[in-house]
Amino acid sequence: MLPGVVHVYRVLCVISCILPQLSAEDTYMTRALQLMSETPLIDGHNDLPWQLRKQFNNQLNKVDLNTINNTHTNIPKIKEGRLGAQFWSAYVPCDSQYKDAVRQTLEQIDVVHRMCHKYPETFMFATSSQDIREAFRQNKTASLIGVEGGHSLDSSLGTLRVMYHLGVRYLTLTHSCNTPWADNWLVDTGSEVSEHDGLSPFGKQLVKEMNRLGMLIDLAHVTVKVMNQVLNMSTAPVIFSHSSAYAVCPHKRNVPDDILKKVSEKKGIVMVNFYNDYVTCSKTATLSDVADHFDHIKKVAGAHIIGFGGDYDGVTRVPEGLEDVSKVPALVAELLKRNWTDVEVKAALGDNLLRVLEQVEMVRDSLNNTLPDDVPIPYDEVKNPCRTSYGYPDPADNAGAGHSLSLLVVVFTLLVMII
Repeated sequence: MLPGVVHVYRVLCVISCILPQLSAEDTYMTRALQLMSETPLIDGHNDLPWQLRKQFNNQLNKVDLNTINNTHTNIPKIKEGRLGAQFWSAYVPCDSQYKDAVRQTLEQIDVVHRMCHKYPETFMFATSSQDIREAFRQNKTASLIGVEGGHSLDSSLGTLRVMYHLGVRYLTLTHSCNTPWADNWLVDTGSEVSEHDGLSPFGKQLVKEMNRLGMLIDLAHVTVKVMNQVLNMSTAPVIFSHSSAYAVCPHKRNVPDDILKKVSEKKGIVMVNFYNDYVTCSKTATLSDVADHFDHIKKVAGAHIIGFGGDYDGVTRVPEGLEDVSKVPALVAELLKRNWTDVEVKAALGDNLLRVLEQVEMVRDSLNNTLPDDVPIPYDEVKNPCRTSYGYPDPADNAGAGHSLSLLVVVFTLLVMII
């Protein structure tokens, strides 16, 4: 055979080997996009509002979400990624605790509302499972709000209720700091001490009030003790808005297998985080590594508890192949390549979260005649230089009452002795 003919023959052989593989990849992606056109991709956690705070001090008039290119999230990327619904994070750092956390959180809630108002062709503000479905029907991204960190409440049930009325539909009980009523995940690392052995009595009050309101309880960022306590007491399913599988990457922000099983029993959801440190416990990761978490959770607890919780714009390192929100369809294609059924993929895309939200709404409706909890946290548990004590008993009055009582006892004793 002539050398030129041999070369052509080898090239043809290589092409014949590659073409079927390329064709298969195209088939998976085509199927992924078809499923995403039928079921909304619902992501549990995106920190774009925090980027608006950091980069523009929430001056939304100074930014164009169609052209901004130094974030994981913008409108073209959202469209390409087929993002059907997003829980936008109203996050403020832990160092705002006992200071201006409530104000800053309200400003983050405000910027999400303004974002939806500025781009009505892309975003539809949403507060319910029905809203998510309606936005998907209109080919818009349903925009929900989650508050990331109980410090944003300043230990106030009234503040919790006001935030619910403003559209907040989940609260992450802690971020990376203890609140006056709950321990955060760093306690499990040994770097912080437990202050409450999980939840304090007020923390348990708050869980019950969230059930009554119809607010999703998010267990990302809490200790395993808190996870167990909430799973045991909540009458509604719970979520992990952006956490992965501990057995795959033993980071304390991830979810152990026994908790995965409890979440399954409770019919809740774990929305897989894409942050490299939680995916591989290292600075590098790939799309395939993320899919390993999906596979593990499915194997341990079932496909009915899995969701997507990318944590885009809240993390500094994301996997190769999942560089921004536009890349999520490739992960869906990877799950199909791993023999996930259409039903399982649709469950992870959005059906699971919709089911959880609907169940939380049903619990809320069943408690419609239950009065709001208006018993405040004990003042001694929140006393600090930045907090006033209006409404609480005045310690001086108590001291006076105690003194008067003592005087009465003395007088009574003397009368008895005289008689």
